Amino acid sequence: MTVYIEDFKFQCIIGILDFERVQEQDVIVNLTIEYDYKINFINYAEVADHIKISMKKNKFLLIEDALNNLSLSLKKNFINIDVLYLKITKPSILAECSVSVANKYNFIS
Repeated sequence: MTVYIEDFKFQCIIGILDFERVQEQDVIVNLTIEYDYKINFINYAEVADHIKISMKKNKFLLIEDALNNLSLSLKKNFINIDVLYLKITKPSILAECSVSVANKYNFIS
């Protein structure tokens, strides 16, 4: 089974520039979760809440750190995740474009 959360937009502190450390900015999170729902279904509302709370609390410096931290905490809290594709976008950091970093995490042994 696959769960998609697309264009999940909220504000948080993320980045290494001085102004990014004091002013929340928009981020957009997209993720895909592959899992075996026969073990237990994954509540997408709980996943979205977990992501937002974690990102607001941790105030990551790098998107890469946010991705790695979120992947581990999502797997810990939703143990039946087999594969996770996670993408974080900062849509307003550059005037001419959006900036994103993504990674795929395979938790199948």
